[in-house]
Amino acid sequence: MAMAGLYRRVLPCPPAIDFASSEGKQLFFEAIQGGTMEGFYRLISFFQTQSEPAYCGLASLSMVLNALAIDPGRKWKGPWRWFDESMLDCCEPLEKVKEKGISFGKLVCLAHCGGAKVEAFRTNQSTIDDFRKHVIRCAASDDCHLISSYHRAAFKQTGTGHFSPIGGYHAGKDMALILDVARFKYPPHWVPLTLLWEAMDSVDEATGQCRGFMLISRPHREPGLLYTLSCKHESWVGIAKYLMDDVPKLVKSEDIKDIEKILSVIFMSLPSNFGEFIKRVAEIRRSEDGNQSLSQEEKGRLAVKEGVLKQVQESGLFKHVAFLSSVNLCCRNILAVGQSELPDIAASVCCQGAEILAGKLSSSEGFCCRETCVKSLKTNGDKPFTLMSGTVVDGRSEQGVDVLVPSSQIGDCGCGPSNCIGMYPAGNDILTVLILALPTDTWNGIRDEKLSQYIHSLVSMKNLPTLLQEEVLHIRRQLRLLKRCQENKVDENLGEPSI
Repeated sequence: MAMAGLYRRVLPCPPAIDFASSEGKQLFFEAIQGGTMEGFYRLISFFQTQSEPAYCGLASLSMVLNALAIDPGRKWKGPWRWFDESMLDCCEPLEKVKEKGISFGKLVCLAHCGGAKVEAFRTNQSTIDDFRKHVIRCAASDDCHLISSYHRAAFKQTGTGHFSPIGGYHAGKDMALILDVARFKYPPHWVPLTLLWEAMDSVDEATGQCRGFMLISRPHREPGLLYTLSCKHESWVGIAKYLMDDVPKLVKSEDIKDIEKILSVIFMSLPSNFGEFIKRVAEIRRSEDGNQSLSQEEKGRLAVKEGVLKQVQESGLFKHVAFLSSVNLCCRNILAVGQSELPDIAASVCCQGAEILAGKLSSSEGFCCRETCVKSLKTNGDKPFTLMSGTVVDGRSEQGVDVLVPSSQIGDCGCGPSNCIGMYPAGNDILTVLILALPTDTWNGIRDEKLSQYIHSLVSMKNLPTLLQEEVLHIRRQLRLLKRCQENKVDENLGEPSI
């Protein structure tokens, strides 16, 4: 009886050697003796099969992030925080990745968003000798892992562009172990490192750029706690260009005499989708996960977020941003989240929370929030926090969603003073953090010497408290990464069609 579909592929040997073969086992044993299989144990503990034919990049990254024990800071399913392919959508909508795969540059962006430290190299930016050194370094430790982007044809395999982690290295044979995440197709296998370099030293037709490899490790500091940049909306390219290229020209070309004028010039020219570019990081949970009480872990994270928010609002720059927002209608309307009615905000945020909990991160169009409730709560004498609750339906089922956010010390949310003031952070804090995160040379073109000195003092890292410094540096690193992505012209190309 004929059966539809395919059941695996025969691994072409040579050039590859099946990991489970007698020769593959011998290579494994010898590599262990040589000390270049240390990274293998962490990776194999979290080895996963890509859940979609074009998810090789997402599967490789989630496997490595889990192997490095990086906390995603949000729940996967039930009470568990865990990296899954469905959670890796900050740089590209999942539906696009599902259809066409993901480019090398966007995967680097995802790794940064996931909280990792990333060093990325295309083959035209490196050499085979450097690559070998990086492979040995990662294979000999468990705190760094290498993901390779290569073309399968070099190994006589079917398919085209593919991502997979490198699980080990055999020095005597100069061979690398590929932990192929398309396990439904090929098993893990050893390949000559020179041939792997040849497979990487090919051009991705979708981007017109060379493939390469990336080293992923734990960061020296934790990623941003309250704010993050998002590449999910296609307008990010124009917004990043405006912030990094256009703003320095604006402040240089205008005859500016005071700080309010500088901010006004910047805010008035912000692209229309600016609100999609920078997001607050919130705590999300199912309502049935518990009542309105908070766990000690949740209290701790909210307390830190509250500390960051307080430091933003106590900064000298925030006072100027808030003043300008209060007198200028155009500036007040820049971020709808800062001025919308709280029920509308709550509905939108709860729908986004339902997307995350359901693992459907590409679009929230199928979700509708039927009921919302916004409360400012205090538990056991702790600091107040804002609880946004909603009943979200998607046509087939419904679920209760809670979103926890730190309460603002200064409220300008635009709703009635009796129940909203001081509950939800306003858009002014987002604008302040983003201005602080601009490169320091942004302000070098200001002609007025006193004004130049003043704004440099406002944005200087040494004048900011520790929590705010770390938050600003996180956003600044993201901006720098996006700038590199833009310059490499990988921003709108998807490439790497996976297998």
